[in-house]
Amino acid sequence: MAYWLIKSEPDAFSWAEQVENGTEPWTGVRNHQARKNLATMQVGDRAFFYHSNVGREIVGVVEVVRAAYPDPTAEDGRWVCVDVRAIGPMPTPVTLAGIKADPALADLALVRQSRLSVVPVSDAHWAHLCRMGGWNS
Repeated sequence: MAYWLIKSEPDAFSWAEQVENGTEPWTGVRNHQARKNLATMQVGDRAFFYHSNVGREIVGVVEVVRAAYPDPTAEDGRWVCVDVRAIGPMPTPVTLAGIKADPALADLALVRQSRLSVVPVSDAHWAHLCRMGGWNS
């Protein structure tokens, strides 16, 4: 199993909407590196659901339930999406400020490549962020 972090602006698509919908296609990614990351995702992988811009915090955990397929919101077939299912909320949201303040997370992709909407998370970073948020992985 691999781990990821996916970002969404809560005014565009929020954690509450993800929970309400249950399973949702993660569409609209138009960055080449983020597309490559989506294409790498496999069924069973887990991802942190991160509210960007407003909140700037990890608020939940989702699971990939369908691997990459053509994004139906794209005009051409080169863009992909995956389907994710809500697993649960982060008991204590993990803020970007808290992440940046923790030296153990200095090389986390969220910090190093802050503009990417889909980034990998190492096993060690996943475990550390789960501890910070009180998530039993």
